[in-house]
Amino acid sequence: MLVRRALIPFAVVLFAVGCSDQRHPTAVQLPPIPTPHFLQWAGSTVPQFTMGGGFVGLASLSSGLSLDHNTASFWAVRGEPRSVQINYRSFTGDTTSPFLHLTITDPTYVPGRGDLALGDSVLITVTIDTLYIGVSLEPTGTQFGAPAQLQVWYAGAGGDLNGDGVVDSTDAVIESNLLVMLYREGADSAWTPIPALHSLADKSFISELLHFCDFAVSFSEWAVSF
Repeated sequence: MLVRRALIPFAVVLFAVGCSDQRHPTAVQLPPIPTPHFLQWAGSTVPQFTMGGGFVGLASLSSGLSLDHNTASFWAVRGEPRSVQINYRSFTGDTTSPFLHLTITDPTYVPGRGDLALGDSVLITVTIDTLYIGVSLEPTGTQFGAPAQLQVWYAGAGGDLNGDGVVDSTDAVIESNLLVMLYREGADSAWTPIPALHSLADKSFISELLHFCDFAVSFSEWAVSF
């Protein structure tokens, strides 16, 4: 499996909002980049999502986990592991593949509520963008002691990464060299690179989060590796 750690403007992006608290900076301090070219879901219909891979910490949907179209909600508890996976159905409708896996063990602060004590809970909402390969995690600005882990797969873009209607060698070059994970602090903020592991074999990005923000996937003609 080929895994590389990279930061790339105009790269595969995952939407992240509310990361402005300076007690736990989310990203390496690099200059903001221009608006990324987000990867789009393949096909002309809205993607369909399902729960998959089980949910660690709760026994069933009736215990507090729900999925409504492109939004999933569950209770995270400080000091207890919570892990959820959301799958997508291909635009042809014949296969189901993973899109997102989120693991939380240590939520420490929630805007409007303050610090969380051991055993306190917070309702987490995951909203998937149905046009671009991206996700919004709420409550925005939620902070963690032990980092939350987010993995997002971009295979749902269908291989046409630059959106020109053709899957060719250009897309292979983009995938190998020009994809990155970005975040932004809010709708009026610039996108900024965030450390992430890029797996070409899995077609995914994995990042450790100290905040909830907007995250998404895009491409660029230049990259910064570290």
